[in-house]
Amino acid sequence: TLAPQAETSGPGSSSDASRICPEFSKKRHHELNPSYNCRIAIEPVAMGAQESKPQAYEWKVSGPPSVSLPVMESLQTSPERFPQTDASRAKLVEQHIQARVAEELKRLQKQESDALKFAHEKISEAASSITEDKGPSRYTVSKEIDELRNKLEQRRIVRELPESVETARNNVIRCLRENDRRPLVCYDEVEAFKAEVKKLEKDWINKVTA
Repeated sequence: TLAPQAETSGPGSSSDASRICPEFSKKRHHELNPSYNCRIAIEPVAMGAQESKPQAYEWKVSGPPSVSLPVMESLQTSPERFPQTDASRAKLVEQHIQARVAEELKRLQKQESDALKFAHEKISEAASSITEDKGPSRYTVSKEIDELRNKLEQRRIVRELPESVETARNNVIRCLRENDRRPLVCYDEVEAFKAEVKKLEKDWINKVTA
């Protein structure tokens, strides 16, 4: 049989436990007051053939941990806990780049949308200012166009050509008949006829627009 040992002040002794858990002095064993939320399990020291070993403690805390949830998540996802491989590091870099690209595209789309909106507003302002300016109305312009069209229809009546135009025309016909194999010889006659036609067109335009 083992002789009872006296309490010492070494590690794992009752005095040490009394300092940590005050209720230990009242109840010497591992059943303590639950309000202190602690329990000490003292391993018996084997005497005799085995060497004495330091007594071990086991602390168990009832209730939720006092560490906040973000700290717990950061500890769980820390690089020390899960070392990053080359593939995971490349994936993180790719995700970061994709996020930056998406953000830049969103910014450019917003900038383009703002520019289009600004352009539409400017066009609307310009159109409203033109409408408000004093000038010929749409009815007046339409009326003038109709009058001009009527004049042109009246001028389309076939009339005899002036004598100068008729003479230049006959000269071109005669020259081409005489020099059917050499049409370049009639260059002067053709230029004279063009000049008479141009003069006739100019006179006609002046009469229409008068």
